[in-house]
Amino acid sequence: MTGYFLDTSALAKLYHEEIGSDYVESILNRPGSKGIVSQLSLVEMESVFAIKVRTGALDESGRSLALRRLRADIARERLFLGPPIEPKHYRSAAKLLRLHGVLRGLRTLDALQLAVALDMLEASLISVMLSADKRLCEVAEVCGCPAVDPANPGLIED
Repeated sequence: MTGYFLDTSALAKLYHEEIGSDYVESILNRPGSKGIVSQLSLVEMESVFAIKVRTGALDESGRSLALRRLRADIARERLFLGPPIEPKHYRSAAKLLRLHGVLRGLRTLDALQLAVALDMLEASLISVMLSADKRLCEVAEVCGCPAVDPANPGLIED
């Protein structure tokens, strides 16, 4: 089984059509594929959908539907929740920010997402991180976590 860690930018593609949505869908539909999200993504998705309503990309009923679909995907185990964020993840995120915050522009919540992904990679629960954030993909790769931008997946296949 291949585990894929979806950060919030990749997860959002499942609930609002955009470049890369088809790729994320295809990953989750592969036999033996497992999509995993952090619990932080559940909070971030609330913000993503609120932004989409404010910018006119979604109306309020679309936002409600997207949130229901997300909860349903978790309930029926189309997506799995990763481990809770623990003190070790905060320490790891702080270290990632010290190493990559200035040079590569890594941001706080992305550092937390990556800390969880690296922990899961080390435990062999995932093999690839999906993120539409090019900076996050770059830092993940530098840290030894294969990363794919769903909008530009290249030749990455397993």
